[in-house]
Amino acid sequence: MSALDEKTGDDDHVEVEDLSPDAGMKDTEALHNLRGTDALMVAIRIEPVKKLSKGMIQLYAICALMMLGASMGGYDASLMGNLLAMPHFQSTFGSSILGVKAGLISSMFAIGSVCALPFIGPAADTWGRRTGIGMGCTIIIMGTIIQGTSHHLPQYLAGRFFLGFGGGIAGAGPAYVVEIAHPVYRGVIAGLFNCCYYVGAVLAAVVLRGCVRYDSNISWTVPTWFQLALPFILLIGCFFIPESPRWQYSHGQIEKCRATLTKYHGDGNPDSVYVQLQMQEFGEWIELEGADKRWWDYRALFNSKASLYRVLLCACAVPAFSQWTGQGGVSYFLPAMLTTMGITSTDVVLDINLGIAIASGISAAVGASFMDRFGRRKMLISCCAVLTLTWVGMIACTSSFYSHGNTSAAKASVAFIFLIGIVFSFAYTPLQQLYPAETLSYQQRAKGLAFAAMCTNATAL
Repeated sequence: MSALDEKTGDDDHVEVEDLSPDAGMKDTEALHNLRGTDALMVAIRIEPVKKLSKGMIQLYAICALMMLGASMGGYDASLMGNLLAMPHFQSTFGSSILGVKAGLISSMFAIGSVCALPFIGPAADTWGRRTGIGMGCTIIIMGTIIQGTSHHLPQYLAGRFFLGFGGGIAGAGPAYVVEIAHPVYRGVIAGLFNCCYYVGAVLAAVVLRGCVRYDSNISWTVPTWFQLALPFILLIGCFFIPESPRWQYSHGQIEKCRATLTKYHGDGNPDSVYVQLQMQEFGEWIELEGADKRWWDYRALFNSKASLYRVLLCACAVPAFSQWTGQGGVSYFLPAMLTTMGITSTDVVLDINLGIAIASGISAAVGASFMDRFGRRKMLISCCAVLTLTWVGMIACTSSFYSHGNTSAAKASVAFIFLIGIVFSFAYTPLQQLYPAETLSYQQRAKGLAFAAMCTNATAL
């Protein structure tokens, strides 16, 4: 949904196909009476977007920087999914591929993210999206340092907790991208946000593959310290990017908001239709004294049937379903799964991990490009149906190998793991963050995405 509006009801829909492209005056007059997608269609006709203008190129760079937030999550999942298979990591912390310690190490990140819930709203709504993201990155860097200097399991678990806590605080990234992206390309760019999860996953897989040759603690400490790179880049970048124009407007910074829209959406023209439409939208939908100004006030999420519907079904159910598909288990417990299929070589496990990350990343990018064509719900429903069949196939093959030692079944199980990653990434990866961000109003967005993150991590536990 690349709409300009926060939400558009059926009564707002007006057919615009009869407006002639040559009737500029008629289009301009009609624009004042239209909302949402209809207004956007007319705006594109009046003022085609210059894709390679200076402002748009800067906007692409800003959004790409923000997408490092998703890459941080992908790096951690790929890292932890394979450190547990490394002998020196196991000997240092007394863990194994399976068991209570392995589960505790993997789940501590999710525990930290859930504990961050009360602090996400104040960080993003009170002090701004940039400040919230920067605070989260700072805590992630602290957690990485604690992890990298660990020689005992309790310290390592503390590092994992702070990583998850910081990741939760930095979860304002999707909201920022939705709010800063040009309205014409908002759907595609926001959909690509979570696709960058696999940029981090591939990076971790490459670093792990390169370090596995070292017969010392370097094999796990170097990949751990490398986790500093992404949050450090994002933290530095936060000092040079603009604040969300919606946050500026909601905090009374009207002229700053107009200047931001003019520079990045209007190609330097304050009279651009995109600037005018969004300023009109902000005036209609954003409350200067709304609940987003009160960090403790979560009533905007539950004060009406429509709000409750958006929060429970869009912001909570979609992230929860993404974990219940089983993909989270594949990410964090891949070595354990491969062990049940007879694959115990660390080198082979890392090669499979790298292959899955690359294939899933390509699938996610393709899925993001098809969202506007196929529709969000159709993609999610189709994905769930195909995933069900794929899991049935993998379980059957794994059972055949475990019961009868059928090596062909073991190879088929590995193929099904690839298919699960590809199918999941096609729909859930681009929509997991985009769907809640699109369906929540501005007053709900930061706190609603906090609930979405909590549901993601709580169901992952």
